[in-house]
Amino acid sequence: MAAAGVLGGVRIYYWKVSLDRASWLSNLYSKFYEAADLKRIRNILDESTPDAPKVQDMVDREDPDFTDYLNFFEFMAYLECRGQLSKRDVSALFDYYLRVLSKHKRVREYILDTTKGYGYLKKLLPRFPREGSRFSHDPASFCVRHLVSAARPGRDRRDGP
Repeated sequence: MAAAGVLGGVRIYYWKVSLDRASWLSNLYSKFYEAADLKRIRNILDESTPDAPKVQDMVDREDPDFTDYLNFFEFMAYLECRGQLSKRDVSALFDYYLRVLSKHKRVREYILDTTKGYGYLKKLLPRFPREGSRFSHDPASFCVRHLVSAARPGRDRRDGP
């Protein structure tokens, strides 16, 4: 009887951890895709050619919205380091935009500058190089297709994409 109680307790613990992770992901997703300040910077970085003057100027001026954008990714990298988010979670939701950060040399240099305080993001960014992105289209549609295909009957969700 005691073993059954322990087993039940372990299951409840892992269920709560899973719920916490889902909550973190939901909050990060909402903040990233709905906040106007992050959306403005996301659009500038995404729509600009590599090392465009507009991007270089934004970095050089240390636009507050730009540093907020980087702080978002620093926080996400910290959560991954602490085990609150998995590498798979980070890749599934933010692969494309981490690669967009990497496409701009001035942005990479800014992140790598130890005086700027982006230590966790600096460790995370090499996993998302600017070339070879697996996205050739809208990353949000990739995530939706991935979630739908993962939920098909007879497919183990742990199998990945």
